[in-house]
Amino acid sequence: MKKTLLYILGGIFILWLIYYAFIYFVPYSEGTRSGELIKFSRKGVVSKTWEGEISQGISGAQIFQFSVLDRNDEVIKQLQEYEGNYVKLTYIERFSTFFFWGDSKYFITEVEKSESPHFRR
Repeated sequence: MKKTLLYILGGIFILWLIYYAFIYFVPYSEGTRSGELIKFSRKGVVSKTWEGEISQGISGAQIFQFSVLDRNDEVIKQLQEYEGNYVKLTYIERFSTFFFWGDSKYFITEVEKSESPHFRR
């Protein structure tokens, strides 16, 4: 009885490890998005995560929500500095996420300040 229970728990743990590795190492898509950085904050009750939004239209009708992993210190500093400006974000989209990573499936890997196409001279 104890051996059977141990095998079942071990099997569940191995399945969870495979699921975690799949979510961590296999991106669904990669790309870039541009817009005005309208929000960037650290939020959460149990686990604090970095969350942000960019507006991709003049009226703010299209909002792109994203997360940033804690280990990306340079990206976090740049996003805090560029808030209110037009930015170009490079992201990785995952199949799913975990509560301790962030609310969104889109994770930012690079940030660069850009020029708004609406106000070019």
